[in-house]
Amino acid sequence: LSGCDSGFGQATARHLDIMGFRVFASVLDLQSPGAQELRRSCSPRLTLLQMDLTKTDDIQRVLQHIQAHTNSTGLWGLVNNAGFNDTIADAELSPLGKFRACMEVNFFGSLELTKGLLPLLRSAGGRIVTVSSPAGDMPFPCLAAYGASKAALSLLMDTFRSELQPWGIKVSLILPGYYKTGTTCDPAFWNLQKQQLLASLPQELLQAYGEDYVEEINQQFIQFMKVAVEDLSAVVNSITDGLLAANPAVRYYPGQGLGIMYFIHRYLPYFVRDLFLKGFFINPKLPRALRREHHNDAKKA
Repeated sequence: LSGCDSGFGQATARHLDIMGFRVFASVLDLQSPGAQELRRSCSPRLTLLQMDLTKTDDIQRVLQHIQAHTNSTGLWGLVNNAGFNDTIADAELSPLGKFRACMEVNFFGSLELTKGLLPLLRSAGGRIVTVSSPAGDMPFPCLAAYGASKAALSLLMDTFRSELQPWGIKVSLILPGYYKTGTTCDPAFWNLQKQQLLASLPQELLQAYGEDYVEEINQQFIQFMKVAVEDLSAVVNSITDGLLAANPAVRYYPGQGLGIMYFIHRYLPYFVRDLFLKGFFINPKLPRALRREHHNDAKKA
């Protein structure tokens, strides 16, 4: 179970431990408050492992540990939960490095871990459950870096589902609504990210869009996350069902509003979908260069 420092991973690790399972829970930092909370609240069956999904050495160390402790039994389930995003901005304003960082954790890290554990999962005829995002299915405004990595992850897991069927391995995707997890609801964190983004933007781009454009996006996102759901149980229950149900669903959609969102996405015209996502999530103002007052100023000059 990856990404157990906070959020879905931490809650699921605790839930599975209470149910009596032997859980291998990975965290970024063994001394983090989340890791210490798991030590305090879980049984000695739970094993905490340090792993940064961007580091092959970390992944290999975790694979060796799990292999050594499950060689005779195989591994029943892998939960790919670790996820990363620290950018809320248009694709043009998001540095290439941010796209790469999202892909490293959300796609390549999960791919390497999954491939490494497949021999153990095949011997047990086990399960793979992966937390993706509706942002990987739809063009949420200002989430291009995160959404593109989750789109790649979702397609990868759909491919695994098809290819691993003959081995008796069942693969499920979890596509949660908006929940309070980790730093996602910390305004100070997002304000810092915004400042770093503004400082890194080329002057020409900053002129075209305007600093107030980036400020407005950031404020809207912080407002949106204020209504995020604190009770993570719907997601934890979906992950658990994916691991334990005789016939798990291919996709789980825990969270409010996802039914209407996917209906609009699948059946209504593109412009309706785009309008809905802007109204629901972030509706950026016009970039500075497109505003009437800017044109008027330019004419006067």
